[in-house]
Amino acid sequence: MLFKSLLEYTGIEPGRIFFSWVSSSEASRFAQLASEVTSKVKELGPNNNYIKQSPIKAAC
Repeated sequence: MLFKSLLEYTGIEPGRIFFSWVSSSEASRFAQLASEVTSKVKELGPNNNYIKQSPIKAAC
């Protein structure tokens, strides 16, 4: 719950992050999860809540 709150605070929708335990012997399950998560993130579209910061220029 704390991580979810942190994501929302930073402007990242919780649906963009997914955690699951997959054994190395479960290649088909991994592929299925990756496909499902990719589809869900594509449905969300671009993250308009996130504002890209310009890189900090080094002082000369």
